Amino acid sequence: MARILVADDEASVREFIVRALRTRGHQVTVAGDGAEALERLEQKSYDLLLTDIVMPVLDGIALALKASKEYPSLRIILMTGFAAELQRVRNLDALFHGLITKPFGLDEICDAVDKALYDPPPPL
Repeated sequence: MARILVADDEASVREFIVRALRTRGHQVTVAGDGAEALERLEQKSYDLLLTDIVMPVLDGIALALKASKEYPSLRIILMTGFAAELQRVRNLDALFHGLITKPFGLDEICDAVDKALYDPPPPL
């Protein structure tokens, strides 16, 4: 069981992810934007941050940059429904452990989380 923080401004997406991950036995906390996610990270330790890229207040890339600096052992998966956002993350792949495009299905999100949490890091 992992402690996972889900940051997404769309309530329906958050609810889908929470249900999917809780059925796999994970403990899931949610945040509606990047600033709220940073507050949650300060309050509690997490194994994985699953964040949308496009969010109000603080976007997912800025969140990933701050979180990876403050919490270097935190695994990070970015999510996006916008092809243009994929270009923004091309040079940041060392910061995150997965990228998933919306819309995604139950198996897709669970497999991405399992891979980020349990696959060994690539050799240097």
